[in-house]
Amino acid sequence: MGMFDFLKPKKNTASIAKDRLRIIVAQERTNRGAPDYLPLLQRELLEVIRKYVSIDVDAVKVDLVKDGDHDVLDISVALPEERQATA
Repeated sequence: MGMFDFLKPKKNTASIAKDRLRIIVAQERTNRGAPDYLPLLQRELLEVIRKYVSIDVDAVKVDLVKDGDHDVLDISVALPEERQATA
């Protein structure tokens, strides 16, 4: 502890904790509306696609989107570019 430490402003740990809690609550609110089966569906889709094409785990995205009164399952698959056959 330095001699002039009393001159430095103290960190307000309560406000830091409050900000962290806000972030956690916001994340929970966004995940709360999603069905439980989406992560499993994403894994299974990845396994099926990998039977035919070599893709990364992040290549498959599954989201549930509200469209008026309906829920729409949005599935996005980023396929690798095809290699050109050399003659």
